[in-house]
Amino acid sequence: MSMTEDEQIAQLKDWWQRNGKPLLTGGVLALALVVGWQAWQQYQENQAQGGGALYQQLLETTLTPTGEPDVGKVTELADKLKKEYAGTHYAQYASLFVAKVAVDSGKLDDAAAELQPLLKDPADVTVGELARQRLARVLAAQGKTEEGLKLLDGEADKAWQASREELKGDLLAQLGRGDEAHAAYEKAKAALSEEAAVGGLQIKLDDLAKGDA
Repeated sequence: MSMTEDEQIAQLKDWWQRNGKPLLTGGVLALALVVGWQAWQQYQENQAQGGGALYQQLLETTLTPTGEPDVGKVTELADKLKKEYAGTHYAQYASLFVAKVAVDSGKLDDAAAELQPLLKDPADVTVGELARQRLARVLAAQGKTEEGLKLLDGEADKAWQASREELKGDLLAQLGRGDEAHAAYEKAKAALSEEAAVGGLQIKLDDLAKGDA
C-alpha cells in the first residue's frame, strides 16, 4: 500500500527523532575526538621541540673557555625544563646532567637529591638505570657503600647487565669482599662480547687475583 506524502513526512520525522539526533551526536563526538587527537599530537610535538631546545642550551653551558659549566645557568635551565616539561625525557636527562655537575663540584648531597626521584618514575629504562648506577656511586662516595649495593640488587635490563655487575664488583671490592667482587666482574665479563671484555674489566679481575696471591 502506497503512503501519502503526509504519511511519508510523518514517518521521516519519526525516524529522525529516533535515529537522527544520536547519529548527529556520534558524528560530533567523532569529530571532536579527531580534532582533540590532532591537537594532542601538535602539543606533544611542540613539547618535544621546546624541551629539546632547552636541553641543547643546557648542554651548551659546558662551552666555556675552561670547559666547566656555568653552574648558575645550569640551575636556571634545568629548573625551567623540570617546570615546563615535567615528566619528559628532557626534564629527566636535565636532572642527570645537574647531578653530574653536582658530583664534579663535590656536592654529593645535591647529586643524590637529583637522582633519587628518577628511580621512582623514570621516563624509560635508560634513565632509570643511569640514575640507579650513578646514585649507587654517589652513595659509595658518601661512605654509604652498603646502601649503594642494595640499589644494584636484582637483574638489570640485558643492555645494562654488564655495567651494573661491574659497578657491583667495584663496590664489593671497596668493601674488601674480594670473592664476591670477582664473581660480579666475571658476570659482567660474560655479558660482554669477547672484544669488549678485555679492557678495564679484565684489569680489575687481574688486580683482584694479584691481591689474593
